[in-house]
Amino acid sequence: MSMAYLAPPDQQQTLEWLDGGTFSVLLDGQATDGQLTVGRFHVGKGEAPPFHTHTLEDEIFLLIKGTALVWSGDQEFELSEGGIVFLPKNVPHGYRITSEEADLLMIATPSGIEGMFRMAGRDVSTPRPEGFEIAPELLAQAADAYGQIVVGPPR
Repeated sequence: MSMAYLAPPDQQQTLEWLDGGTFSVLLDGQATDGQLTVGRFHVGKGEAPPFHTHTLEDEIFLLIKGTALVWSGDQEFELSEGGIVFLPKNVPHGYRITSEEADLLMIATPSGIEGMFRMAGRDVSTPRPEGFEIAPELLAQAADAYGQIVVGPPR
């Protein structure tokens, strides 16, 4: 049985992610009874994950602030502030931030993808090791463990 869940900002986990950006876990599978994950990215210009496919969840991105190029399959889209995109599972996709900074809301259903971010990212509430970066090998292991298939380099 699902129940309402309140996630105040001080109880949301924030992780350092690719290229020095952050990913905040707003709602995870535990909070939503496995139904969905809600997260928020704060990233800089040029941030781009590898071109990849989700095998377990559909994904929605809402661009709160900034601009980006988004690829889904063979299609390319320009996403501007307030734009939203649906990325179905098993369709390769990726994005690249084209503005100086961007704020993106991500919703994935069902939940589980937050495990990948937690496995490869660094919780910002812990001391930052000098020279920290997410090793490509760790990113690949985390992606594999959570049903993500990297199909190519960032675009």
